[in-house]
Amino acid sequence: MSQHTTIDIDQQLTDLLSTLGREEWKRRYWEQGEFLVQDQVIPSPIIDSLMKDVETVRPKINRNFIPGHKKGGSVSFYLVQQYAPSILALYYHQGWIDFLSGIAGVPLLLCPESDPHACALYFYTEAGDHIGYHYDTSYYKGDRFTVLVGLRDRSTSKLMCRLHTKEPGRPQEELALATDPGTYVFFNGDKLYHAVTPLGANEERIVLTLQYVTNPAMGLAQRWFSNMKDAVGYFGWSALLGKPSA
Repeated sequence: MSQHTTIDIDQQLTDLLSTLGREEWKRRYWEQGEFLVQDQVIPSPIIDSLMKDVETVRPKINRNFIPGHKKGGSVSFYLVQQYAPSILALYYHQGWIDFLSGIAGVPLLLCPESDPHACALYFYTEAGDHIGYHYDTSYYKGDRFTVLVGLRDRSTSKLMCRLHTKEPGRPQEELALATDPGTYVFFNGDKLYHAVTPLGANEERIVLTLQYVTNPAMGLAQRWFSNMKDAVGYFGWSALLGKPSA
């Protein structure tokens, strides 16, 4: 994809920010226990550009299966860096990082480039693809925040979200969400208990994830555990070896 296209994506993302009400997003985020979902946020022209990147990296999907927990496909940040300039433009966009920082109430930073999960794609393309309930646990010394962007959802699969699970005395809530193209989800990874229900036959669901942190430092033991989790559960053993060759 040309440099001109990436610059155009940058401008479209900047223009989009001017139409959003951060105070309303912030209010809902905190009311829901550091969780927010907004439908139809990212407009079709931007989604189309992101999907061009998706089709470029589709042949490089790493399929994974952990019995009783997850089944699906993933593309790591290493491959996104090489082949997906529009997706990178969204991840790196400082205006959006500042916008999310204002909602979360803390300065958000990019993950290290050595983190294969920093900006990645999830592909649910085979019957039964799913992931069980989990938190996006932070192994960094700071908190970890997750953005999910719906790119394609031709499925009956749902993003299941349990709110307020770590707030004593507050009733838990459960939401079942479709991640239609343009859906934007933002949450504190250690606060939202979430899952994805199994995909049906002849269905497809593709989601982009962006990860931000408040402190990108990580201890050696935590780094080892995080790397092993990403290698086994998401991106394959090449995730332990750094960027794969083009």
